[in-house]
Amino acid sequence: MTILKSREVILLGAILVLVALISTRFIGFIAPKNLVNVFNDTSPLIILALGQMVVILTRCIDLSVAANLALTGMICAMINVAAPGLPVSVIIVVAVSIGAFLGAINGLLVWKLDIPPIVVTLGTMTIFRGVIFLLTDGQWINAHEMSTAFTGVPRGVILGIPVLGWIAIAIVVIMALVMSRTTLGRAFYAVGGNPHAAVYTGINVGRTQFFAFVISGALAGLTGYLWIARYAVAYVDIAGGFELDVVAACVIGGISIAGGSGTVIGTLLGALFLGVVKNALPVVDISPFWQLAISGAAIIIAVTFNSRAGRTKGRVILKSAEVTQ
Repeated sequence: MTILKSREVILLGAILVLVALISTRFIGFIAPKNLVNVFNDTSPLIILALGQMVVILTRCIDLSVAANLALTGMICAMINVAAPGLPVSVIIVVAVSIGAFLGAINGLLVWKLDIPPIVVTLGTMTIFRGVIFLLTDGQWINAHEMSTAFTGVPRGVILGIPVLGWIAIAIVVIMALVMSRTTLGRAFYAVGGNPHAAVYTGINVGRTQFFAFVISGALAGLTGYLWIARYAVAYVDIAGGFELDVVAACVIGGISIAGGSGTVIGTLLGALFLGVVKNALPVVDISPFWQLAISGAAIIIAVTFNSRAGRTKGRVILKSAEVTQ
């Protein structure tokens, strides 16, 4: 019964029901090739959500991930235009490093200056977008300016799945190992679950939150390259509003906004749920512009579900205590 009541099983069931309903309108939606395309389209969201998951687990939030993606991606595109012969592996390392650096800025402001994370990341979100404009003067970088090698990596196909999808799968596996098998992963849960108790066990709360922002930034940087290379275009407003989808994927996947609770699998399923919804909108004749509204509604519903579950547990504990007395 416990496994049937778990958030992951319920969410997986919801995804399967949703796919089944969509297939009644368009049977081609459940074709293997289309499902692979849906997963590939959702891969950037999966990668970003896993980084956001770590931040939220520590009772913080990173609203700058999409701006980090855009800035890092633009810098990668500019490097490729200036040095088209530079190996893509070097550009990927640069992307991850820049993203981690931008995440470290958020982490240091939260850790050392004790500024609320939502204020810090709202500010850096705007700053990062502004820096893109200063670097480019608002100009776009288009496909014909990028090298074939630069745009080819995420589009390559291995065993029927694009490289972008394989990278998302690799990140899921790595994050699952980090969260379950490492001291840092356990520290993320401890800090979010009870920061005061974490201090008594020797965990530096601020430093742990700093590392969470660095991981989130690094994954945003990686996604920045993958996004620009896949769509072969870079501009100031790229991935605008995508941070809402990232937070929604985490919350829908069962990551508690209060911190300390959630899983990698839950985050993956939350992202897949949004990915299916996004790809299904044209099939059911609903404008894709409704996606932000749907994501916002999903956040409210998921947070309400989480908070009601928490209050229910509290009542049960109090009743048990009364019976004991």
